[in-house]
Amino acid sequence: MPGTDKGDVRGLLTRTLDQDHAALVNDWVRQQLEVPGAPHGESELRREAAELLETLRTALGTELPASLIAERDPGVRDALTSLSQRRARAGAAPSATAMAILALKRTLLDAVERHSGDPAALYQSALLVSELLDSASVLSFAVYVSGREQIIRDQHNQMLELSTPVVRLWRHILAVPLIGTLDSARTQVVMNSLLEAIQTHEARVAIIDITGVPTVDTAVAQHLLQTVSAVRLMGADCVISGIRPPIARTITQLGIDLSHIVTRGSLADALASAMQLLGERPRAGAVRG
Repeated sequence: MPGTDKGDVRGLLTRTLDQDHAALVNDWVRQQLEVPGAPHGESELRREAAELLETLRTALGTELPASLIAERDPGVRDALTSLSQRRARAGAAPSATAMAILALKRTLLDAVERHSGDPAALYQSALLVSELLDSASVLSFAVYVSGREQIIRDQHNQMLELSTPVVRLWRHILAVPLIGTLDSARTQVVMNSLLEAIQTHEARVAIIDITGVPTVDTAVAQHLLQTVSAVRLMGADCVISGIRPPIARTITQLGIDLSHIVTRGSLADALASAMQLLGERPRAGAVRG
């Protein structure tokens, strides 16, 4: 063991990655496909394997310590990031990414053993491979978790947008029917969607219908007031509808002043008020585009 130089072991691993590239790809892909619920098809796994193994071979030729290659070598880092993100988007379990890195460790150690029967070299190679791939496993898991969190955030935002549609009721009149709890994140989505729709449709009146909002507290009221202020800054009037008796009592008890805002008990009443603000009167059966 004392006679085994770390540089020699690193060179041995580099030569193994170079000379056995195709065999390493085949073995690593085979091990991943043997795991139930493989995240990708064989062709995608082959492409991933070829890319990562080539970047590892190149990185081992630099001066970077093996434990820092995954974090600091751009090629290796990008390959591991892409691998983990694709698994996150495919809905693979976190263990699948970890098992893929462990399978690569077995693949490399088996290949090194075929190139050298020296126990000392094999021992040092095992240490080197562990340094290299343990840090790769940590990076892959972190990227996977970050990717899944981003997917969840994107899906959440999409659900918020779907749950707060802006409806064109009449020429220059828009409505936002709110259903469910109104929090800061959802209020921001409502405000953005409504302001963009006001600009697109050149709306002059916006109706915010809270019939489907179960409760109104101080926070919800503040969110509504902020939205009304933003609508007015766009040059449009705002009407709040769906003020049921329990909500009216709650708002009064909380001491929240909505006297400067037009409020109505139903969406139909709010539409009638909106048309009065525009100075229009609907004809029976007429539809204004």
